[in-house]
Amino acid sequence: MDKIKVIIVDDHQLIRDGLRALLSGINDIEIATEASSAEELLQKIRSFPADVALIDISLPGISGIKLTEKLSISHPGMKVLILSMHLNEEYISGALKAGAYGYLAKNTSRDELISAIHAVADGQKYLGREVSEVITSNYIQRIKVDDALEQEFLSKREIEILKLIAEGFGNKDISDKLFISIRTVESHKNHIMQKLGFRSVVEMVRYAIKTGLINI
Repeated sequence: MDKIKVIIVDDHQLIRDGLRALLSGINDIEIATEASSAEELLQKIRSFPADVALIDISLPGISGIKLTEKLSISHPGMKVLILSMHLNEEYISGALKAGAYGYLAKNTSRDELISAIHAVADGQKYLGREVSEVITSNYIQRIKVDDALEQEFLSKREIEILKLIAEGFGNKDISDKLFISIRTVESHKNHIMQKLGFRSVVEMVRYAIKTGLINI
């Protein structure tokens, strides 16, 4: 049986040493090389082809997500497995959109790490237990928020603008972000306030927090 060749990319030597130790003795896994940055990996990758790249998101210079995006184009046959301390949906979705096949928390167990390597090497998607919990929790929260807001008869666009207002964006910022005119933003804001019976932006922010539309 051919061994799964793995590249470790992390800027901390201690982490790289720890991963080597965790994977030592696994008959069908071999560490091809390691790198402390995206730049170092891109220099080594031609000399050390691999099946799976274990990549941290927080790398000096080019981030792990940007590196994943580059590798998905230049080396589509190599599967990226993110190993990160960042467990928020923004990082997770960013990595998956960039082309990562898997995402694990850095405090994952040896057994889960090995299972994840095998899965992504076979072309399967793999999300660690803690990662799955974050995604599921956020998904349920969004459903609750959407249900609560839809009961107030807000349109999807109005919900979007309400969220941005509550996050502190001004009319001009919202206009630029959504590619609509400032007058349209103001019109939506007025409709939101009329529908919800609010008289100020402060009340809108409080409502957004109360319904879970934004987190503080």
